[in-house]
Amino acid sequence: MLALLAFSPATSLADDWPQWRGPNRDGVWSESGIVEKFAESRIERRWRTPISSGYSGPTVAAGRVYVTDRVTEPQQIERVHCFDSRNGRPIWSHEYPCRYVKVGYTAGPRASVTLAGGRAFALGTMGHLHCLDAADGRVLWKKTPGVDYDVRLPIWGIAAAPLVEGKLVIVQVGARDGGCLIALDVATGKEQWRALDDPASYSAGIIIPQAGRRVLVCWTGANVVGLDPATGETHWKYPFEPAKMVINVPSPVFDGRRLFLSAFYDGSLMLQVDPDELRVEKMWRRHGADEQKTDALHAMISTPYLQGDHVYGVDSYGQLRCLRADNGDRVWEDLTATNNIRWGNIHIVRNGQRIWMFNERGELIISELSPKGFHEISRTKLLDPTTKQLPRREGVCWSHPAYADKHVFARNDRELVCASLAAEE
Repeated sequence: MLALLAFSPATSLADDWPQWRGPNRDGVWSESGIVEKFAESRIERRWRTPISSGYSGPTVAAGRVYVTDRVTEPQQIERVHCFDSRNGRPIWSHEYPCRYVKVGYTAGPRASVTLAGGRAFALGTMGHLHCLDAADGRVLWKKTPGVDYDVRLPIWGIAAAPLVEGKLVIVQVGARDGGCLIALDVATGKEQWRALDDPASYSAGIIIPQAGRRVLVCWTGANVVGLDPATGETHWKYPFEPAKMVINVPSPVFDGRRLFLSAFYDGSLMLQVDPDELRVEKMWRRHGADEQKTDALHAMISTPYLQGDHVYGVDSYGQLRCLRADNGDRVWEDLTATNNIRWGNIHIVRNGQRIWMFNERGELIISELSPKGFHEISRTKLLDPTTKQLPRREGVCWSHPAYADKHVFARNDRELVCASLAAEE
């Protein structure tokens, strides 16, 4: 039996998961004192609380958990929820009317809530942006599509989680009039800059250091771009036009010198990031004939992991693969971590030398990844798949979990759950 960790304000502040893919948007979980192996085939949940459907993963800050969902009766609304991370009790919810128009896969919001400076930034499927007081849910300001900006909606809706950089919150909404990316003042919501005429993608941006600057890297529906996050000025741009349709979902992955990107139809691209000048150049680009006859990696939902001389990621039909980082050659493929089926998915997070995976069957896996192969250490069931996110193959668990306070927080279409991952005292 896993020991439960007593929550404290100090622990919550030190070990938060306040945005998409963790504190630095890099899928790294830094806590120690984590369980080495699961004691049961189904992990005991500390708590569970009902929610409705949606694709957004939970985020955690200051002892609270935030998640969004959608309800369709008696009217279509999107909701932002805040729960106590210790017991799952509701603290507040904010809801607003949101009719989905020309959106494929209607389970609910896609973007994780971003938490910064006592504010919660929630971006909805149609492009509604709310800045809420993280403590009580009061609306501090909001932006409404069709009123504040004219969104060119991609087929699966607005999905990239808001990124807070200094006094700005930056969103990818694909607005007309050069507003693929829009930066707003975090305190007032006043627009500070907009950039690019590109269509929106589903890929959340990241901040990287380059040439002594902080550079905003975004993968739009047409390009990989590096911008000044304070002004929106474009430092560099590398074309990555989709051959069939915009379907780039994973975030760009940066290892200090290279950027790796992968898409379902369009394969993989590795860029060399110049450390001294604001520019990039192509190392290699590879793709197969289609999404079934793939080369290198054709990732759908899961953001790959780039470490040293190798890339690890999930291909179009759930194949866990290892590639050589210098040229994209395949080193190995494994079919045991997730379903070997179209869009089979795993979310990958590193904790020390271990790789934690959450697959679409709702299983949590402790593993090691190396050029020698995938080594599974332990596996447990955390959550049951549900069918609103995908109404086939008995459903899926596609939302990215959060790791905070030595616990894991995950959701499906019916509930948000929490389980302790603390090592036994």
